Amino acid sequence: MDCRRIATSICCAALLSVPAFLQGSTLGKSDARFMKMAAEDNMTEAHLGQMAEAQASQQSVKDFGKKLSTDHTSAYEGLTVLANKVGEEIPKGIGRDRTIEQLTHEKGKSFDRAFLQDEVRAHKTALAAFQNEADHGENADVKAWAKSMIPTLQGHLSEAEQLEQAKK
Repeated sequence: MDCRRIATSICCAALLSVPAFLQGSTLGKSDARFMKMAAEDNMTEAHLGQMAEAQASQQSVKDFGKKLSTDHTSAYEGLTVLANKVGEEIPKGIGRDRTIEQLTHEKGKSFDRAFLQDEVRAHKTALAAFQNEADHGENADVKAWAKSMIPTLQGHLSEAEQLEQAKK
């Protein structure tokens, strides 16, 4: 009888420790939110880049779009690897996006202007989020990935600002 009681106690203790063990292996809410936001942003930016390649009037804007598409597709692929490593689900597709819907109806110079304005705004917002994650994130791998993306985002912002200025 004492052996049964000891075995039951050991099993109960083991079961009670499982949530604590699992909790340590999951991401904090802010890291998970960041990864979801980064996934959505990367997919959206890749799509917007493809739109620019097709709809822009200026070759420089088309080229910038190609760079966005390439860089953000690569970033999403890297984030997918990271998500698998840390056990986090990230979105696999773009939901409804107001910017994409608006730019779908634009062509030529009006597309260039609206696209570049959005790229400046979007990259300023993204840079702030990535910098915040790099500085304050909880998971070392997620922080490192965010930090590694900052130079690319800064380059995109700089190019978008330069192109926007040239269009004025």
